[in-house]
Amino acid sequence: MKNSFFYRLVLNVSLLFCFAHWCEAEVKLPVLISDGMVLQRNQDIIIWGTADAGEIVLIKFLNKTYQTIADAGGEWKLTLSPTEAGGPYDMSVNDLRIKDILVGDLWLCSGQSNMELPIKRVLDLYASEVEEYTNSNIRYVKTPIAENYHQPQREIKEVAWQQLTPENALSFSAVCYFFAKDLYEKTKVPVGIINSSVGGSPIESWISENGLKDFPQYLHDRDLHRFDTYVENTRKLDGERRDLWNTILYKEDPGLRETPQWYDPKYDDHLWKETDLSDKTWAHDASGFVNGSFWFRKTIELSVEQVEEDAILRLGCIVDADSVFVNGSFVGTVAYQYPPRIYTVSKELLKPGKNTITIRLISYSGFPEFVDDKLYKLILKNSEIDLRKDWKYSIGTRMPALQGVGTYQQRPTGFYNAMIAPLRNNTFKGVIWYQGETNTGRPHEYYSLLTSLIRDWRCFWNNPKLPFLIVQLPNFMKVSAQPQNSNWAELRNEQKRVVQDTPNTGLAVAIDLGEWNDIHPLNKKDVGKRLSLQAQRIVYGDKTVVADGPIYQSMRIEGNRVILSFREGTDNFAPIDELKGFAIAGKDNQYKWAKARIENKHVIVWNEDIDEPVKVRYAWGDNPEGANLKNNVGLPASPFQTE
Repeated sequence: MKNSFFYRLVLNVSLLFCFAHWCEAEVKLPVLISDGMVLQRNQDIIIWGTADAGEIVLIKFLNKTYQTIADAGGEWKLTLSPTEAGGPYDMSVNDLRIKDILVGDLWLCSGQSNMELPIKRVLDLYASEVEEYTNSNIRYVKTPIAENYHQPQREIKEVAWQQLTPENALSFSAVCYFFAKDLYEKTKVPVGIINSSVGGSPIESWISENGLKDFPQYLHDRDLHRFDTYVENTRKLDGERRDLWNTILYKEDPGLRETPQWYDPKYDDHLWKETDLSDKTWAHDASGFVNGSFWFRKTIELSVEQVEEDAILRLGCIVDADSVFVNGSFVGTVAYQYPPRIYTVSKELLKPGKNTITIRLISYSGFPEFVDDKLYKLILKNSEIDLRKDWKYSIGTRMPALQGVGTYQQRPTGFYNAMIAPLRNNTFKGVIWYQGETNTGRPHEYYSLLTSLIRDWRCFWNNPKLPFLIVQLPNFMKVSAQPQNSNWAELRNEQKRVVQDTPNTGLAVAIDLGEWNDIHPLNKKDVGKRLSLQAQRIVYGDKTVVADGPIYQSMRIEGNRVILSFREGTDNFAPIDELKGFAIAGKDNQYKWAKARIENKHVIVWNEDIDEPVKVRYAWGDNPEGANLKNNVGLPASPFQTE
């Protein structure tokens, strides 16, 4: 009897110990399984994490309980039942509680800088809209930038889901913001966005090792960057080179060494040369473009009324970097060429009478300039002052070109391993892909690479029908007076071919949304809306939605006329008195601008100097200005060339 009592006592103590150990054991969840997350509706929901080996994991969600045991490696995974859209809900995982969960549609957005570009960069166009819109049913997360060339990673760095509020929206991708907003207004289903994108990234950096098996040259490039000492030494050398370059530039710049310094209003600049910001002659001499520092000064007159409030100084875009001073006080700096220069000037810095604006411009490696057709003005109370003309300038320090840096970055598989692979257990409604600018130097391989990426990701998520919505590159760079061959046009054509040949994909044409002087055009709202239209048609099955502009299908030749046919359903053309953007070639393959007109469901193209036409191009060029073929709801035709 005593032995029986002793046995029960030991057993109870052991159970209590095990129970206490179970309660104290720490269950860890991945970063994206956290407060505010969005789970994909109507599909299995996977929740995963780590714990002590053998630990029991209990999940309670929507009145259901799920249980599993962590394996010998401490990993566990549970599949929850599909559920309809709704929320917010809470979920418990052992003693952890996840709050404010939505069930809706989760989208993966990826690519390079035009996908990454935040709302704060496009506020010139959309400030009032952004400031007035809040939607707790739209959630967003940007995965931190990371690379790995060794193997796919299992986790990303710490980051948090954000609700769409005017404050949070400033860091949202502009494309994602407008896509999610338009899609929610159409579906009323919660929208989640995971944005894994990196400015300047080539497509091969987003494809797995297996996905690049047909591109051995890229895998060999990847192999080179698997040597950590090589990467570390290259990174160190790049940093040292830049630091030394800037140190010498700073040390030798007379604008910073002389007294008074060149940004001081007391400095006498009467010996400086005169220029306008649209002039480019200051940037070079007989030996070519000058690198180093340039100084620009301008004096303006202000009234008492004009200095009663803070002012906004707009200095367009500057190649490459700048530091700006008003009346000798520093007001702002930007370290690279793309962001618009928008600096707040405190009213305390301004004064009635003469005021001096000074710009110290840094050119790293050629072609310094103030970008044309941007805003250069001082915005004051009830007035503006144009700043484009009447500047004085002087060269500060002449420097050799700063050699390229960051050669260890953005190599094949790097972003896939670190920013896509950790999303392995997420279930997505679809993918949005906005990339290609970095690959325009080699457009003819883009079809194979993009096809490989789509196949690779569909295989990774075990979803052969995973929808892909692709943004075609917009118009960019200077307009050509004559028909031209163009890498940008070639790459757009490859994007179009991929969509034509790959089921469950859509193309958002943006050939009318670009800016000749900015690789990051501001109009991201129409990009988002066109992506939403593609989603409504392809993903949500709404066949009443018109998502495509005219899609070229075939041609026939009658005399000196070429008759173009377009896919049925896309041939409801908007009436255009004079079609532009067409070029035609004869047997010599030399393209000339062509006349064109709409005739019923066809487009007739001709040039009176070409008797035997053989080929036609439309909107073919870096920036095909004026191309205006579109359908009756205003969606543009994709650039194309006949075969």
